[in-house]
Amino acid sequence: MSTGRGPVGPPDGTRVPRYAGWSTFARLPRLDEVDHADVLIVGVPFDSGVSYRPGARFGPAHIRQSSRGLRAYNPELGVAPFALQQVADAGDIACNPFDLLEAIGQIEAGARELSSSGARLVTLGGDHTIALPLLRVVAERHGPVALVHFDAHLDTWDTYFGAPYTHGTPFRRASEEGLIDQERSLHVGIRGQLYREHDLSEDERLGYRIITCPEIERFGLAAAIDKALGRLGRGPVYVSVDIDVLDPAHAPGTGTPEAGGMTSRELLAMVRELAELELVGADVVEVAPAYDHAELTGIAAAHVAYEIISAMGFAPGRTA
Repeated sequence: MSTGRGPVGPPDGTRVPRYAGWSTFARLPRLDEVDHADVLIVGVPFDSGVSYRPGARFGPAHIRQSSRGLRAYNPELGVAPFALQQVADAGDIACNPFDLLEAIGQIEAGARELSSSGARLVTLGGDHTIALPLLRVVAERHGPVALVHFDAHLDTWDTYFGAPYTHGTPFRRASEEGLIDQERSLHVGIRGQLYREHDLSEDERLGYRIITCPEIERFGLAAAIDKALGRLGRGPVYVSVDIDVLDPAHAPGTGTPEAGGMTSRELLAMVRELAELELVGADVVEVAPAYDHAELTGIAAAHVAYEIISAMGFAPGRTA
């Protein structure tokens, strides 16, 4: 249990082997072991909204396993994220795998309860459907938020097979429900084919701007970072990372891989630059371990989550 003398972090990896100990994210304490939490890691093992390869329901456990190698100090940001704020693992939100609408309600209710004390959630998916209920809860507290969405795909399509709630539709629904700030939201890493020519104009109408992977290749990562930060501006920001924003060479373990993606180094660098912003929540989704050779995807996802937690500790909105 917490002693009240400061945040409780993971065990020292030089004294307790990193393959031993709790199977929580980064071997952090469980929520029931601390007096309070500033940041909560929560899993949502759900993939009933996928349109291609299933398996992301096993993502949270895989990311936790892949996070065992994380260490306590982030030299790039110059912060010890688990010492600046109390970070704890809240386990998983269980939801109905056979009724998608009920599952969305259960995710929303679970996220609302976990964040009721003011803790910010870093959610491990699960497929991208889960971003919609998470954004609903964040918007209840902060109003419409700037969304920075890292993904190969827009996820602003209207329906799949007539279904309005899938992993390809959450950010259209979020815009329609008034959950996002339409003057400050954007996608990063978009590439590949579209369903129709007007997909891009529809996306812009919904309030998003786009930084594509070809644009990053053409103008460089620094220019992409400047463009993203200029768009996000001041105010609350929610970060949503579909791991397929990475090239399949870096993240093969995902449901809808697309060639020509970002490198893990580029993604981590870009997430790190969000540290000056007011981050109010995040998710890392679409890790499907059945396709993941040598934990490549799980390790990438764990490092992305670590950089987000580090940025939360560094950011002006930190409550610790």
